Amino acid sequence: MTSPTREQLDAALATVNDPEIKRPITDLGMVDTVEVDDAGVVHLTVLLTVAGCPLKDTINRDVTAALERVPGVTGVDLTLGVMTAEQRTGLRETLQGGQAQREIPFSQPGNLTKVYAIASGKGGVGKSSVTVNLALSLAQQGLKVGVVDADIYGHSVPAMLGVADSRPTQVDDLIMPVPTPSGVSVISIGMLKPRRDQVVAWRGPMLDRALVQMLSDVFWGDIDVLLLDLPPGTGDIAISLGQHLPGAEVVVVTTPQEAAAEVAERAGTMASMMHQRVVGVVENMSYLPCPHCTAEGKEHRLEVFGSGGGDRVATTLGQRFGYDVPVLGRIPLDMSLREGGDAGKPIVESDPTAPAAKELTQVATRLSGRGRGLAGMQLGLTPTSKF
Repeated sequence: MTSPTREQLDAALATVNDPEIKRPITDLGMVDTVEVDDAGVVHLTVLLTVAGCPLKDTINRDVTAALERVPGVTGVDLTLGVMTAEQRTGLRETLQGGQAQREIPFSQPGNLTKVYAIASGKGGVGKSSVTVNLALSLAQQGLKVGVVDADIYGHSVPAMLGVADSRPTQVDDLIMPVPTPSGVSVISIGMLKPRRDQVVAWRGPMLDRALVQMLSDVFWGDIDVLLLDLPPGTGDIAISLGQHLPGAEVVVVTTPQEAAAEVAERAGTMASMMHQRVVGVVENMSYLPCPHCTAEGKEHRLEVFGSGGGDRVATTLGQRFGYDVPVLGRIPLDMSLREGGDAGKPIVESDPTAPAAKELTQVATRLSGRGRGLAGMQLGLTPTSKF
């Protein structure tokens, strides 16, 4: 049997991506040594970014599987090492593209990532549930999706995505977002706390720094969509978002009752004040399908929280802004929606045929079909002369 060549082995290793950075381990300098003996056994060392890398088993499995597919390979002897400080510095420079100082990539000229801020006027309207289900729906459409849990005080997104106890890997001062089984990457202030039960008691400047850190200190790579789960209301984070990401577009979440609709209008108005475009309204808990009528093949909606809130918010905001603000979807009350969030398996993944899952998927489709807006986007133009 002919022994495999080094070129064949390198080509196989180039197909293995680091599960956090999403780039080939060969490009990241993680492959240290590679040798093949006369019996066809490949002996190699792969360097982890940090000791105790949470996904080292994934790297071990993927490297072994890739090499075993090479003709002539009879076995794989893989050793996992750890990068030196110098190697980590080199990796960081590679990821930053040679830039000495990090900036928020989504605010740079030419960046094509669609940024959607999911906002609400008050808590308890299901904004985080909408965020995580939209993220998974967009990922199911083949898009690369990142989620920033910007709800600093009420960070519930990691638990809803099933990674509540995960911690991000840090390469020097560069942070890797936590990957989820669905392919969505997420970062949350809850992941950066020493303990999960620790309370965050910050005010304005600290909140602003936390948001900037999650946008600039985290290596997001080339993602198609970034969703930000904002805290309810019109406070510090909403203002900071407008300052740092003026090109972000806003989706307002409300429930049907008048009290929720009135405060939701304020959240949308705040976005407009920060020169952000409101692209639509999602009415959550819109109605309860009558279980008895459904069992008989009939449709009967129980409007538990009233009706018309989503339409009111959309109409009011459209009149204020002078452009159309559509109702993107009306999400029915569904026990599976709540259960999926508690279990870390959102409904679009755990029960995709449920009415709520179908409606959320349609909202994601409407968002993914939109072009990248130019509002607030820097065009990178420099004047060459003065008039």
